[in-house]
Amino acid sequence: MTGCGTDSSDGVVTLDFFQFKPEAVADFAQIIEDFEAENPDIRVIQNAVPDPDTAIRTLLVKDKVPDVLTLNASGNFGELARACVFADLSGEPSAENVNPAVQDIVQALGTCEQDGDGEINALPFASNASGIIYNPEIFAANGVEVPTTWDELIAAAETFTANGVTPFYCTMKDAWTAGPAFVNLGGTLMPDGFFSDLREQGSDIDGGAVSFTKDFRTAMEKEVQLYSYCQDDFASRDYNAGNAAFANGESAMYLQGSYAIPAIRATNPDAAIGTFPYPVTDDADARLVVSGVDVGISMGRTTEHPDEAKRFIDYMMSPEVVQTYSESQSTFSPLNDAEPNPDPALAGLEPYFSQGNIIGFIDHQIPASIPLVNMLQTLVLTGDVPTFLADLDGEWGKVAARTATQREGK
Repeated sequence: MTGCGTDSSDGVVTLDFFQFKPEAVADFAQIIEDFEAENPDIRVIQNAVPDPDTAIRTLLVKDKVPDVLTLNASGNFGELARACVFADLSGEPSAENVNPAVQDIVQALGTCEQDGDGEINALPFASNASGIIYNPEIFAANGVEVPTTWDELIAAAETFTANGVTPFYCTMKDAWTAGPAFVNLGGTLMPDGFFSDLREQGSDIDGGAVSFTKDFRTAMEKEVQLYSYCQDDFASRDYNAGNAAFANGESAMYLQGSYAIPAIRATNPDAAIGTFPYPVTDDADARLVVSGVDVGISMGRTTEHPDEAKRFIDYMMSPEVVQTYSESQSTFSPLNDAEPNPDPALAGLEPYFSQGNIIGFIDHQIPASIPLVNMLQTLVLTGDVPTFLADLDGEWGKVAARTATQREGK
C-alpha cells in the first residue's frame, strides 16, 4: 500500500484510494478509468486490501490515512468516525442526494463531534439487505407460497422437511453466519431505544429496565427453532460451501443477505434466486428489512488534497456511477429517487428499501470486544437460550464497567 497522494512533476495529483471489497476491484477500476478520463489532472491509485480493519488501523498507527476510502459501515467504522479520523462531508453536494433513512444508519454508528454537531463522516455508496434467500423453483414444486408470517414460515419448513427437502442450508463452521438471523429477529422484536437505554444503564445490567435476558428471549428461541431445520452436517459447513450448495438447489432457503447473491451466481449463473423479508411475527404488515451500508465513502481528515478527493467522491456518488455499481454487485442504491435495482433476485426486498421500511444491523451496536458471533454459534449448536442471554448480558456489563472506569480516569 502507498501512503497519501503526492503531487507529481507534471502537476497531476495522485490520490490514494483504500478499497476493501476484493469482488469489486474491477468495478472500481472502471470507475477510476472513467473519472481520470474526465479529470486528467488527477490520478487515483486503488489499494485493495484483504483485511481492511487491520489494514486501516495499521495505516492510522503510521499516520497515513488514505485520501479516499471505502469501508463497510460497521461498528469498526463507528469507532474510527468517533475518533475523528475522517473528514466532514456534510457540505458536499452529493450528501443532499442520499436517502435520509440510509444516512441515519451510518450516523447511528458514530460520528466525529469535534466541532460540536455530529458530522457526516461517510456517504453511503451501496446498501445491502438481509432477508431470506429462497429457490422459487423448489417452492413451486412443493406448492409452497412465500411466507408472510412466522407461522407460515414454520409451516413451509415443515412441508419441505416432510417432502425430503432441506428447508435451510446452514453454515456454522463460519460462526458469523448465525448473525443474519440474530439481526433480523432481534432487530424486529427488541423494544424501541433498546441499545440507547442499555448504554445509559451502564454496568448494572441486572438492575436495569432492559437487558438481553429480559428483551431477547423470544428472538433467540426463534433463532434456535429456525436452525432446527438445517441440514445434518451444518456444523461442519462454511459460507463458501453454503453459497455453492444453494446455487445447486440443495435447499429451499438460505439465511443470508443480498451480499451472497454474487457469490451464489459465481457458482451457478443460472441459479434460481428470490428473496423475502423475515416474517418475524404473525403480523404481515410488521415486516421490516435489515439493511446496512455495504460500502461507505470517506475522506481522510488530514488529506493534503481535499479538493481533488472531494471531486473524486462527488463523481463516485453520481447517480449513474452508483446505479451501475448497484446492478453489478446486486446492491441497493442509497440515493433519493433511485431507479430500483432490476435484479429479479432482489424484487422481494426492494419495495421495503425504497419505502424506507428498514432498520440497521443491530450487531453493529455491540462492541467488537464482545465475541458475539462465537456466542451465537454456540447458541444454535446447543439451543441453550438462557445461557446465551446471560453470557451476553455479562459481557456487555464488563465492557460498560471498563468504559466507565476509563471515563473517570482511573
